[in-house]
Amino acid sequence: MTQPVRLIPLLCPHCQTPIPAQPDEVAWVCSNCQKGALLDEKKGAVPLNVFFHASLAAGKKGAPFWVTRGKVTFQERITYQGNEQKAMQDFWAESRLFAIPAFALPLEEAVVMGVKFLHQPIPMEMGKPAPFPPIVVPPQDVHPLAEFIVMSVEAERKDALKHLKFTLTLEPLQCWILPV
Repeated sequence: MTQPVRLIPLLCPHCQTPIPAQPDEVAWVCSNCQKGALLDEKKGAVPLNVFFHASLAAGKKGAPFWVTRGKVTFQERITYQGNEQKAMQDFWAESRLFAIPAFALPLEEAVVMGVKFLHQPIPMEMGKPAPFPPIVVPPQDVHPLAEFIVMSVEAERKDALKHLKFTLTLEPLQCWILPV
């Protein structure tokens, strides 16, 4: 016998205000207490720290990103021609700051934006709240998206990449509202 469907109200985990969730949204900032919440499929809304970037001027709209540091370790790189091995090793020698768009965006645009941020990171300085589009990319999608970004960085090199094997280790995620 199947279990009946139960509807559980989505409430802010901080102040219990109802969250006016829209389809596909996975995180919010409460309109009452201004604290973040993330949808957990088993627990409902759980606390989430949401940081607003200092460069967001009053009334200026930002966009949500999952931000994390990542370390890339390469096991194998095979090319059709050329050898950009040293450039690759130099670039990935240190952990890098990844910013993965958390708003609705075609995959190609999200990867381009992530690559741009990887090459031109901005200092993460906290500012005041600003409006932003819905957060629709769940945290579990960040690792595969970060792998796409690593592959894009390496595919851009001039040595005609044929095969690449690597391991990507990410630190815990933070949700930032950044300028776009």
